[in-house]
Amino acid sequence: MSASVPLREPASAGAATGLLRAEAVTVSVDGADLLAAVDFAASPGRVHALIGPNGAGKSTLLGVLAGDRTASSGAVTLDGRPLAGIGLAALARHRAVLTQEHAVTFPFPAREVVEMGRHPWSRTPAADDDEAAIDEAMAQTDVSHLAARTVPSLSGGERARVALARVLAQRTPVLLLDEPTAALDLRHQEDVLRLARERASAGGTVVVVLHDLNLAAAYADDLTLLRGGRVHATGSPAEVLTADAIGEVYGQAVDVLPHPRTGVPLVLPVRDGG
Repeated sequence: MSASVPLREPASAGAATGLLRAEAVTVSVDGADLLAAVDFAASPGRVHALIGPNGAGKSTLLGVLAGDRTASSGAVTLDGRPLAGIGLAALARHRAVLTQEHAVTFPFPAREVVEMGRHPWSRTPAADDDEAAIDEAMAQTDVSHLAARTVPSLSGGERARVALARVLAQRTPVLLLDEPTAALDLRHQEDVLRLARERASAGGTVVVVLHDLNLAAAYADDLTLLRGGRVHATGSPAEVLTADAIGEVYGQAVDVLPHPRTGVPLVLPVRDGG
């Protein structure tokens, strides 16, 4: 077992820490490479979106970046320190992870679920901020009115927002979000990505898995397009979201046009009769 590597404790989510880097990461299962020699870097102050078709390796890469999944080879570092050597408690104070599954089967009130995000800070000076962090996170995700409702009584979208509130309440420099908009309506999709943008603008590092290419183009500074467990392209939305690249990776013809107001790429599928 590796010895734990001490990390400087973050003062807040806006602390200038959170450089997350993967080098030649491979994940193999039953002879198949879910990821193959992937290089990746996410920096403080930026939103980095992972995009690609189903099975491309997006969630696998996010799991490796979170330290929740072990790479078969390669290395992941956080602020230059090997992720594999960071103790679990320290890691939980440096990165928060929203997974695709929000499986809370016990009838916990929503506020108690959000409160779980503060556990890494117990018995530290930051515990004094617990109530404020919980209140702020619930307000940001529009679930304050659900505080006393038990999680099983909530809709899928409400559960997703409570899960996001738990992650935001953790107040870590690195935020890792796996398809955070999947169960949400239009307004709340935009709210979630605005929150991600705000975290990055405050100095945080945000990595988000997205299927909606237009959301990725609108809110991300950097995109990594994965295909078959490999990096097909990485760069700005304008560099990555080209008609040729999308057609090749997704097998779907598209038109890519500049948004009439913002100028960011707007991806439109080519449809018969349209």
